[in-house]
Amino acid sequence: MARGSVALDVVRPLASLVPAVRRPNRVVPFHRRALYTGASVAVFLVCSHLPLYGVRYAAASGVDPLYYVRSILASNRGTLMELGVGPVVTAGTLMQLLTASNIVHVDPNVRADRELADAARRILAMVIALGEAAASVLLGMYGPVGALNGALVVLQLVSASAVVVFLDDLFDKGYGLSGASAVSLFSAANTCGKVFWHAFSPVTVNAGRGPEFEGAVLAVAYHAVARAGRGAHALVAAVLRGHLPNLKNLFATGLVLLAAVYLEGIKMLVPLLSKDKRGRRGTFPVKLLYTSTMPVVLHSAAVTALYLVSQLVHYSRLLGGGVLARLLGVWEEAGHAAVPVGGLAYYVTAPASVFADPLHALVYAALLLASCAFLSQAWVLASGSSARDVAKRLGEQRLVVPGRRDGATYHVLSRCIPTAAALGGLCVGALTIFADMTGVIGTGTGIMLAATTVYNLVNSVEKED
Repeated sequence: MARGSVALDVVRPLASLVPAVRRPNRVVPFHRRALYTGASVAVFLVCSHLPLYGVRYAAASGVDPLYYVRSILASNRGTLMELGVGPVVTAGTLMQLLTASNIVHVDPNVRADRELADAARRILAMVIALGEAAASVLLGMYGPVGALNGALVVLQLVSASAVVVFLDDLFDKGYGLSGASAVSLFSAANTCGKVFWHAFSPVTVNAGRGPEFEGAVLAVAYHAVARAGRGAHALVAAVLRGHLPNLKNLFATGLVLLAAVYLEGIKMLVPLLSKDKRGRRGTFPVKLLYTSTMPVVLHSAAVTALYLVSQLVHYSRLLGGGVLARLLGVWEEAGHAAVPVGGLAYYVTAPASVFADPLHALVYAALLLASCAFLSQAWVLASGSSARDVAKRLGEQRLVVPGRRDGATYHVLSRCIPTAAALGGLCVGALTIFADMTGVIGTGTGIMLAATTVYNLVNSVEKED
């Protein structure tokens, strides 16, 4: 029996109970992959707008403990996609860490090992979804729903997570477009939908200044045309309004999108030469964003866990108000979100203004930059994309750097990849800081994830053509 199969035998009896997609025997045609991709996004968007049965709207529209991370998790509160892609991302990250640390041994050359590892990841995602759904109901996120309605809510959330797990497996098996995974595509669709809605929402809101459009573009157009006689003051107020989305937020969002796309396109090509076929040459691209937006996604996942633990301790009858609660975070309810006002949770949250609390802004920026640089290099090792791993794969394909002695491929890559990983993590962190401090729609992490996903998707479509 293979070494990796022994460690994963515990999931073998459960593997057949989790829905899975059969791997295709040949390459799926482009038109079918495009159809599956569009259908998957449509299913996700429908689930993102279907409200949970048995939950009152008022109970699902109060203070939101996950307000700051919903753009990353592709989560919509009070809907079937309450959990979003969180269970899938968490399960995938845990499996990466377990295999990279050799706690779980998986031989990539053994098909049975690969299938068991995929089954373990899906089962872990479902277990995490069940735990998160049960915790959401037990902690009163939907108000007093009762035992029967509570069980029904948990069943709905777990079923929706099963759909996400199935769609993620669909993409992993090669049925989706090659430019994006299901997780990144759903997050990008969720973020783009929010940007479009905040720009063109026809809903009118009365915030004490009379009815006005929620969409920033419609509000400015209405003030410029219908209220042209009231002077430029009303128009400027619509452009810079602080209680609803404004044009400054849209401009900052577009700027971050363009910057992320530009950084994603910067790369260095390492020349390669085949030792088998004379004249066969190629290149290995080392992108500036070598780990893409993964560092800030992992940072956001860690911050999310801190938020949850901090709020549980803060609102606990036993620990609330104690030293541990003040250390982790002190929270206040402001509008539709619980806002940290002290402790560690306060310093890892983007400040509303740099000038209001310079120390907060400085600590936040330093922690985010250091975290992104470290997590970028750690993810290179955990994902099997380090210089040693890449050199090994190139060696198996008998590809070497021309003009160098045998074994020099690793030395060339070892100078490029770690530098690109650290510098790329710093660039992603700096862009996130700029996004969070300029008031982009959603979060900086969500905007960058959407930008890089769309960029890779367009590139893959162009290659197909």
